[in-house]
Amino acid sequence: MVFIAYRTMPAAAVVLDDGRKPVFRTTGDPQQGALMSKNQNPSTATEIKATGHGRRALGIGALSLAGLAVLAGCSMAAPEAKLVGPPAPSSTESASPETTAPEASLTAVEQDELDQWLIRAAKGNDVELVRDLIAAGGDVNAKDDLEDSTFLYAGAEGFNEVLELALEDGADVESLNRYGGTALIPASEHGYVETVKMLIEAGVPLDHVNNPGWTALQEAVLLGDGGPNQQEAARLLLAAGADPGITDPQGRTALENARRLGFDELAEAIAAHQ
Repeated sequence: MVFIAYRTMPAAAVVLDDGRKPVFRTTGDPQQGALMSKNQNPSTATEIKATGHGRRALGIGALSLAGLAVLAGCSMAAPEAKLVGPPAPSSTESASPETTAPEASLTAVEQDELDQWLIRAAKGNDVELVRDLIAAGGDVNAKDDLEDSTFLYAGAEGFNEVLELALEDGADVESLNRYGGTALIPASEHGYVETVKMLIEAGVPLDHVNNPGWTALQEAVLLGDGGPNQQEAARLLLAAGADPGITDPQGRTALENARRLGFDELAEAIAAHQ
């Protein structure tokens, strides 16, 4: 099954098709199209949530990791884009103005499926799709089998636009990944300076110790390359109040580790805050 997205309508709703996959369709002008599977029967779709975002035309089946059709194990073939309009009135129906179907709440299974699609979209850094799925009720704190959430993954990978959406939607800044760490720890390791700033400002704990026994500052030293980005990440952490005296499981401070690894400039940056 291939999903085709037409995002030119002024308002949209998420629906589940008969295969229980979330798709979008209009709740505004019926002449402006819809998003549904190409084999979907509009009369059997269950409307879930209304949103109000302008959209661009997009073939979801052609997306990479965040492509819903690909991620759902659907056909890899190029989508056949065609505009799906409202069903023609039957002989017993009048041409009266269209009425909106009553909003239905999601079951636990449907909510979980929506949340998993949101995580996949976040992992593909598909900002528009993430925005759509959050608006549809996707939970930015829900986790997948790897214990990644939309928030945690965006922070770890420096996907700042997705991260901003997650924070705006109430991300749990104290949530932990599968290594028992906050989003700030891998962001610091990778030297994602802007991400580190965002997470510090959002209130992510500065001195949380993960399962390997490292804080964000320690991980910036031990798993980074000592370069300019890690140096700036260390400065940001220390300026925000991170404790440079917390030791690793071997009893070494971040400064001692920086010197031991030959990261002289990083050591200087840390020493300046001692």
